[in-house]
Amino acid sequence: MKKILKELLNKKYFHLSIILIIIISLFFILGLMVLRYNVEGETNMPFNLSKISVISSVEGKDIDSGANKWAFDVNQNNDIFLYIEKNNGYTGNEVIKTINITNIQISKKVDKGEKVIYKPEVDPAKAMFNNIEQNKVDSIEYNGAMESNIKNMQVSNQGGLIAFRYSNSKIAQYISNDNEINHSNLLKSANVTEDDLKVHMDFDMIIKLESGKKYLANIYLDLPIQNVVEEGTTSFENTNLDNFIFKRVNN
Repeated sequence: MKKILKELLNKKYFHLSIILIIIISLFFILGLMVLRYNVEGETNMPFNLSKISVISSVEGKDIDSGANKWAFDVNQNNDIFLYIEKNNGYTGNEVIKTINITNIQISKKVDKGEKVIYKPEVDPAKAMFNNIEQNKVDSIEYNGAMESNIKNMQVSNQGGLIAFRYSNSKIAQYISNDNEINHSNLLKSANVTEDDLKVHMDFDMIIKLESGKKYLANIYLDLPIQNVVEEGTTSFENTNLDNFIFKRVNN
């Protein structure tokens, strides 16, 4: 028996089989690690996306009313706020260099209005967002700074708030000769329905650090927030962000 076992161990194919088993095992372990990373992403980032808030509202922009008392282009706005917080469990020292919103895609159910992305209004005397040509953008970039300043498109380099607007502009026109107008009812008065407004938005959020590390996640939202037609302004906060997986881009 010992002689047979010795002869078996000396055989070339036996050693090759052992090597093959080891290689397969290593690839299997590597595959499990890749699969886990694809599911969980980075589990200990220096900075985390902690909350997403959306405020959906209706806006009337004055147009030439002619002989009528009132005339508006009706816009449906969605102000999107992304909160980035420092991970106190991260032991290294990192500083935010930039946060970018890119590859913005909007899938619409009904082709009404103009789908536009706006950066914040720079004029400190005006509201945070202003639907004018100068503020139209295809992507958003916030630079790391000592303090967050949305109008200057700066975010605190230790975590802060960034914002941008998606607007369904000129979704309808509303003309009236009533003595008074309730702006909250403009969508309803212009016969705009919730289905006319529904879109699915997704975009890439990239957090780049001064050290060169870069993290990317795809974020998706269904807009606008429900009941905006009836109420004029609706809002929603989401802190359950487990579905948004950040992955290391480089380094």
